[in-house]
Formats: sequence, structure tokens, C-alpha cells
Amino acid sequence: MVNYSENLTEAQNELYGWIKDYMKDFQHSPSIRQMMQAMGLKSPAPIQSRLKHLQEKGYISWQEGKARTLQLIDEVMEGIPVMGSVAAGGLIETYSDVNENLDINDFLKKKDVFALSVNGDSMIDACIADGDMVLMEPITDSYSLKNGTIVSAMVPGLGTTLKYFFKRGEKVFLEAANPAYETIELNLDDVVFQGKLLAVWRKI
Repeated sequence: MVNYSENLTEAQNELYGWIKDYMKDFQHSPSIRQMMQAMGLKSPAPIQSRLKHLQEKGYISWQEGKARTLQLIDEVMEGIPVMGSVAAGGLIETYSDVNENLDINDFLKKKDVFALSVNGDSMIDACIADGDMVLMEPITDSYSLKNGTIVSAMVPGLGTTLKYFFKRGEKVFLEAANPAYETIELNLDDVVFQGKLLAVWRKI
């Protein structure tokens, strides 16, 4: 039985619980049609709306319009052993004894972290590629943001974008990590900052 979250509506909780049970049984994500049938709906729109809310609230990762891309965020382990260092240049001695754990569970829960799926290559030079999942920490005070921080920002008419944040005078500049994309210049009041980057999650 799924643990119902107060952060979700009854309809969102119902769908989320069904998705968790389905993926536990079948080891892959369901289709939109299967979710429609399970929820007793004749249109995909309510399902897509609930999926968007589940993604915005950090419960799932989902790329809209792409079949079976849905993933559950809470399928993250309590601790991953840190096995030493690995060289990206020459060779070094391999790991031996495990002396610590990388506690991803605490990392996610203590900071109210949420996840977003990356669509596009505007941050490729920051090692954030299309299809990656970025883990974000909510921003409570946009005035405390430091220049050079990677943020998810909601821009009227453009939607949500992942960019470097810079503030110069009364203007905000959202800069890509790809020379093919132009900088977005805005007034501070014209943008809503959702979160700042904590980590990039990539499945190989």
C-alpha cells in the first residue's frame, strides 16, 4: 500500500500509488493508455496533467511526449559505498577498503530536493546533457542567489529553463552553457526561480 503524501491531491496520490505498484510488478513504466484505463478516464489530458504535477513536486521524472520515460524518484538507495578515487588522466592505485558511504537518501530528504528531466543541449558545456535528470534545491530568496549559479527558472512565454544565473544592476541574465543559444535578459520581477542545481543524475 502506498504511503499517501499530503503534498499531493487525492487524484495525484491515486495515480502515483498505481504507478508504483505497476512498476514493482512489471519493472517498466506504464503507457498513458494503461494509466487512463486504470484511472477510468477516456482522455489522456488528466493523466498528463497529473504526471506534470508529480514531476514538479519531485515524485517522478518524465519526458512529455516520449513513451515509457517515466521513472520514480524515490527508487534511490540509502547509501552507496565510496570506493576511493579514480583518475581521469593517468593511472592511480585502485580502491581497496570501503571507509565511507555516500548517503544519497539524507542528501535528498534534508534539502527538499526535487528532480527535473533535461530536454535539450543548452547546458552541454556544463556537462548537463539531454535526457539527464537534475536534482534541484528550492530557492527561498532569489536576492541571495550568487552569480554563476545554475538555476531552473520559469520565464513567461518561454516556460521553464535551466541556465546560469547572473544579475547585473536591475537586470537578470540567464546564460546557456552552449554558444548556440543566446542569453535571456529579463527584469528580476519577470522570472520565477524554482531551484538551484545540486547534482546531475545520469543513467548509463
